[in-house]
Amino acid sequence: MADVGSWEVATKELDEIVEYLEGPDVNVDDLITKLQRGAEIIEALEARLTATKVKVEEIAPRVDRGDE
Repeated sequence: MADVGSWEVATKELDEIVEYLEGPDVNVDDLITKLQRGAEIIEALEARLTATKVKVEEIAPRVDRGDE
């Protein structure tokens, strides 16, 4: 999995890629590179969300009981 940095850094980079791709001056030579990087970021963020969901589901029952 690609290193995308913190959540904030990754989402900022993804926003920049989207803005570039929606702009009027898309360079065909850069298109594939930008799309690939965007896909890497999305995959990494989805993996983080999945891992976070699993952790929350593990911790939530303990919090409900007052355990740690």
